[in-house]
Parts: sequence; C-alpha cells; structure tokens
Amino acid sequence: YVTIIDAPGHRDFIKNMITGTSQADCAVLIVAAGTGEFEAGISKNGQTREHALLAFTLGVKQLIVGVNKMDSTEPPYSESRFEEIKKEVSSYIKKIGYNPAAVAFVPISGWHGDNMLEPSTKMPWFKGWNIERKEGKAD
Repeated sequence: YVTIIDAPGHRDFIKNMITGTSQADCAVLIVAAGTGEFEAGISKNGQTREHALLAFTLGVKQLIVGVNKMDSTEPPYSESRFEEIKKEVSSYIKKIGYNPAAVAFVPISGWHGDNMLEPSTKMPWFKGWNIERKEGKAD
C-alpha cells in the first residue's frame, strides 16, 4: 500500500516536515520554475536545497522532482527552462548523495493540471523519463 504524507514546505513548519519525511520511502521534491522563484529555492540557503538535503539525510532513498509552474516560464511551458532547472537540481542532488540518473524529473503545472494525471498537450517535447536502477535502465 501507499501512504501519502504532505510535508509542509514553509520554514515555520520544518519540524512537521522532518517528521513526515523521516517516515518516507520516496520523496517528491516540488521546484518552482518561475523566474526568480527557482533561483531563490536553489540559492545557498534556499528551501529546495534544504528539503533535498533533509530528505537524503533522513534516509529517503528515492526522489522524484516535480518542476512546477511551467505555465509561468518565459515563454510558457519552456523546454529550455525545464532543462536548465533539471541540470542545476541534478548537480546539487549529486553533491548530497543522490544519483541524478535514478531521479525522475517531471515538468508540471499544478494550477492547470498539466502532466499531473495525463500527458500535457502544452509540453509535447516531454516524452517521459528514463531512470537508472541497480538492475539496469528502466523506462
């Protein structure tokens, strides 16, 4: 079975986030794609870095990265912005101990529902992901 724990991202609720994360087998790290938002999250004291590091430190072995707010990129649903974010997040998570080749990156728009339940027609360039497992590659 699957239990979903929504761990709050706000700094005021970091204890709740730690409690939820410490019980997880997999974490979904949501990263904002908007100009300035991503940069703030990935900055030295940003929450994206903090949450990824906490997840790894608390023993979460599997990570999925949802690149949210793709509707607010310039231009909207920008493949180059997604790839830029994927590259930067991959670099950081590798430094803390994750294997980026084993992490699925998914461009989404929670507001519009793009790539949330079914493939989005607004991001035809996204064909899914290839991830590496100990047994070999998986599609």
